[in-house]
Amino acid sequence: MRIGILGTSEIALRRFLPALKKVKSFEFAGVASRDIDKTRQFSDYLGGKGYNGYNSLLDDTSVDCIYIPLPPALHFEWAKKALESGKHVMLEKPFTTLISDTSVLVDFARRNNLALHENYMFLFHKQVDRLQRKLPEIGELRLFRIDFGFPFRGGNDFRYDKALGGGALFDCGGYTLNLAAFLLGDTAKITDAALGFVCGFDVDIYGSATLRNNDGLTAQVSFGMDNGYRCSLYAWGSRGSLFTDRVFTAPDGFEPSMMVRLGDDLTVHKLPHDDSFAKSIEHFADCVTNQDFRSENYRMILRQGRLIDEFLEIVK
Repeated sequence: MRIGILGTSEIALRRFLPALKKVKSFEFAGVASRDIDKTRQFSDYLGGKGYNGYNSLLDDTSVDCIYIPLPPALHFEWAKKALESGKHVMLEKPFTTLISDTSVLVDFARRNNLALHENYMFLFHKQVDRLQRKLPEIGELRLFRIDFGFPFRGGNDFRYDKALGGGALFDCGGYTLNLAAFLLGDTAKITDAALGFVCGFDVDIYGSATLRNNDGLTAQVSFGMDNGYRCSLYAWGSRGSLFTDRVFTAPDGFEPSMMVRLGDDLTVHKLPHDDSFAKSIEHFADCVTNQDFRSENYRMILRQGRLIDEFLEIVK
């Protein structure tokens, strides 16, 4: 299958292309840009064609799949056009900025047997599986605490621009809600939520929420993009606790660690390194070829969109 990139974003160059080299399912077709000069860095890395404008890539019938790392406000427009051109679509998170837009894309993809994938790549890292397998050791679960925040990235970053779909909830907040739903299951609901704003910005800069499932298990999440760096999961059980501090951002080659405390005994477990970005791309390839994977992805994308919508309804 041939895959092309819509846009010359930093994540596409720094993360997607190196990961794509490891995925045998795809051949790199090229990158589309409104500035043809920007495509040269991509062509130098993996070859491929430099498409002059987004539509020229979508019009290429030899391309099967599209990766879209554009700012969130542009996701719906260009994902819709890609689907209408018969392409399978992998979108950076958030999928869209409105649940109604997400539903439109999922409905269209389902009717036309096209794959969709939202790139929450941390879920594919080996550490998530290891964490799940360790949870029974700490007894009956009482609480999850999930935090993701990072320092200010500069005013020119799209995350701080409302017109581009910026805001902490759509960015780092989406990670925390996604992991909370993964741990609590499909019955997870948001019971309380708050967003914080900082003078000089028209987007939310930090926030928090509480989620609870039908069994009464609770997850507390917090996030921010003008914060000291945190990227952690804490699980508290009847017999002990579990903690890890790189649950969302462990890069290829990095070995995360997990601390398990049972009574007075603290054990530090070194976890294997992994390339979660490459595995996320591989999962997208599986969704293209496997109807069951494709249907499950539709469900996961809609679940995430509904959680963000619930959050926004509470803070109105």
